[in-house]
Amino acid sequence: MPQSPATPLPSPKERRRLREAKSLSQADVAAKVGVTRETVRSWELGRTSPRGRKREAYARLLDVVPAETAAAPAERRRPAGTTATARRPAPAPAPVKELALAERRSAQRGTDGGGTGSNGSRSRTRPQPAAKRAAKPHGPLPMTATTATLNGHTRPHPARTVPAAGTAGPRGLTPDQAFDSLCAHCAPGLVRQTYLLTGRRDLAQESVERAFQLAWQRWPEVAVDRDPAGWVRAAAYEYAMSPWHRFRPSQRHPDAPPALPADRAFLDVLLSLPPAQRRTLMLYDGVGLDLPETAAETEASTPAAANRLLHARRAIADRLPDLADPEALHRRLGEVGGAEKLRLPKAERVRTGSEHRARFWTRAAIAFTALIIGATALTLKTAPTHYEPPQAPGRAISGVPPRMGPGPLTHEDQTLHHKLHAQLTTGPHRLTPKLT
Repeated sequence: MPQSPATPLPSPKERRRLREAKSLSQADVAAKVGVTRETVRSWELGRTSPRGRKREAYARLLDVVPAETAAAPAERRRPAGTTATARRPAPAPAPVKELALAERRSAQRGTDGGGTGSNGSRSRTRPQPAAKRAAKPHGPLPMTATTATLNGHTRPHPARTVPAAGTAGPRGLTPDQAFDSLCAHCAPGLVRQTYLLTGRRDLAQESVERAFQLAWQRWPEVAVDRDPAGWVRAAAYEYAMSPWHRFRPSQRHPDAPPALPADRAFLDVLLSLPPAQRRTLMLYDGVGLDLPETAAETEASTPAAANRLLHARRAIADRLPDLADPEALHRRLGEVGGAEKLRLPKAERVRTGSEHRARFWTRAAIAFTALIIGATALTLKTAPTHYEPPQAPGRAISGVPPRMGPGPLTHEDQTLHHKLHAQLTTGPHRLTPKLT
């Protein structure tokens, strides 16, 4: 969401970092601003943004926290990551706890002590202390070539934030150049993700192209979004996983499977999952989103997203035991997605197709409106101007014989009729008057 220039706020991640650097909990910030703890958590996740006086108070709190902390009570000055005895957080749901334990085991097995998770990012279950977060780079850690192919083009780097439409960005990019940069940055990984979700190459390419066309049509809205790549990803996923594609003639026959038997087996297991679990698995283990962001993008609660993820991992581990480790599953997703040669949408073609589609539907709407107006005018022209009551249906009247007409002639009557017409009439001659 665009932020007000009068009270600027840092990015959601920077808000959380500043709060932890000042050794304040979310409950402390909520008490100072006058909101609930869930509201502060939503601000730090970027789902919502404060407005009005609360926005100004939140901005002052992030900048004037040291002076206020000195006068705060002792029980409210505790370091980040610790819990007070009198105020304990609510216990996490069972699926979230189970997922957190799995991530810790994976981190202990596959990391070198840096505190990272299964895919090289920071822990998704609890925040790290401010000192570790300050020493740790904000960008993703180095990945292999196949993993970077799948994940590296999904979320734009903060330095490559797309400028708003009609304005120049930090590098003076026009809207066309900013859109082309977004398309070139996100399209390769997004095509591979949609292919893993659907198992169809043409549908994956079409979904990504349609998503970027929709983004260009709504570019003023997408350009100011906090995550343009996530906006395009959500649109591509919705189009690719639409159940209406099953009625298309081109989608009745399956695509050719991958060449390698291992890739073919993994894709069959992945496509056997329910669509909701498949999408959650792709966002969490493939793209690398954390659990709240995955739940928000799939329009589900955090426990529901954790349940889907655990069921999907368990189903894959039952049929492919080598992928029981989340890190191995993450790497396998990148390998299978990067092994396919898929056609990437061209930014110029996407923009041209989006404009042609917009013009077509605009003209179709105008023509349909003109047709309705013409039909209405014709109806008004030909409609009667006064009321004519309908004629009452006839009814029988008692006491009057019905009017009868001549009936058909019998055989004898017809014979007599022909005989009278054929013979000459005999009788007295016709008298003719004479003048005297």
